[in-house]
Amino acid sequence: MRASKGVVKRNLIFKSVVVMMAFGLLSGCSMFGGKEEASQTVEPPVEKIARFTGEKSKVIPYVYTARKELSLTFNGMGDEKMMTQILNELDANHIKATFFLPGMRVAEEPNIARDILARGHDIQNNTLNQLDMKKLSYDQIYKEIELSNEVIKKETGAEPHFIRTRSGDYTDDVRLAAAHLGMDGVVTYNINPKDRDMKDAKAIGDYVKRYISRGGIVSLNTDINPEVIPSIKLIAKAAEDIGYKFVPLSELVKNGGERKPLEQIPGYDAVKVNPNYQNAKYKLVYKADTNKKQVALTFDDWGSDKTVTKILDILAEHDVKATFFLRAAGVENNPNLARAMVEGGHDVANHSYSHPVVTTLTPEELQEDLVKAHQVITEAIQQQPVMLFRPPTGVVDDQTGKVIAAVGYHNIAMYDVTTLDWDNKNKASDIVNGIMTKTENGSVILLHMLDDIHTIEALPIALEGLKKKGYTFVKMADLIKE
Repeated sequence: MRASKGVVKRNLIFKSVVVMMAFGLLSGCSMFGGKEEASQTVEPPVEKIARFTGEKSKVIPYVYTARKELSLTFNGMGDEKMMTQILNELDANHIKATFFLPGMRVAEEPNIARDILARGHDIQNNTLNQLDMKKLSYDQIYKEIELSNEVIKKETGAEPHFIRTRSGDYTDDVRLAAAHLGMDGVVTYNINPKDRDMKDAKAIGDYVKRYISRGGIVSLNTDINPEVIPSIKLIAKAAEDIGYKFVPLSELVKNGGERKPLEQIPGYDAVKVNPNYQNAKYKLVYKADTNKKQVALTFDDWGSDKTVTKILDILAEHDVKATFFLRAAGVENNPNLARAMVEGGHDVANHSYSHPVVTTLTPEELQEDLVKAHQVITEAIQQQPVMLFRPPTGVVDDQTGKVIAAVGYHNIAMYDVTTLDWDNKNKASDIVNGIMTKTENGSVILLHMLDDIHTIEALPIALEGLKKKGYTFVKMADLIKE
């Protein structure tokens, strides 16, 4: 038998007051916001929380994984109408999400929180009152997290393992308190469509579509902008278009891996600044001298998840292994995509950090760029990249060749087949014709993984055409050995 609305309301108020009193004891204030006069009441002593001295909790802006998975997360807890609409949209689009809920709101309307769980979503801790953590003492931060955990567990049975503040910002004290309470991490995000700026659904969806990534964490709010509701369908479509799946944060973390620090990865220092370059020996490798009908397919630069994943899917479908020369500034922003290349059986190599014309740099500038790129790529893929370097634009001279060789790249990877596919004026048919007419035994084919060009359209046609001519594909390092 359902309780009357009056009884339900009184119960909610009671629960809310209990939580507010707990926080009032912590802050030394009355539940009405003012200081109590000593003559009116004697407050019980507040338990002093000793600052945690162990290791700070890890921060999770994204999860390290090459799997085609990411998480859609929500902050706050809107009213019953808005929350029901959000949950219905998630159901309609087959998305399991993660909700960071404020403990106070859970105490006020526990049925909403229970409905979130019943529909298969995660519940995590959004602090008790969504206060600005930078303005609180360690004791207050600890209690904000602890009381929220207790309320959520009491009302739903779910035990939060992750904490996120209202803004996603955090302090060392937040990390310490989270570790003190045994939580698994402080979660931020790497995809923030900024729905709180009252963007419309299309703008929110377009933002996610542009920045979607493996292991990504999308952050939206439930209690600010109603356009979040229709944006869910657009976000779901963006993931579906590249074969990605939304999973709850706890599952994403469970399926992910831990990245070792750079210094623990063998080969991280294989590329070093070396000012003694004057007599360094190098070789410009344009193709392999072989009678075998083998060729190397190579891709330069960097692109979005959508573009690169499509290339990887086409290569997998045709059982072709390639060599990717990576612009490391892009890798730095999306290391999971580089790792996906390696897990797909491909080689990755250095294409500089900032994509300069190498002949325009001083020897010092060039070597520093190459070392930085090597380290970024190494840390991203968690292993040493193939020791090949390809100069951006293909421009190199004798002095530059020596400078490059001195840091550790004795083979400078050039190419003999190029179709200028980086220029979107060149259609797919132009790219295919260029490849088919120029490729011969031992050829190194240059293509690009840039967005908004026609390489993806041309690639499967060119692969089939070369196979019909009897060519097989090997990675460039293997072709050179041949």
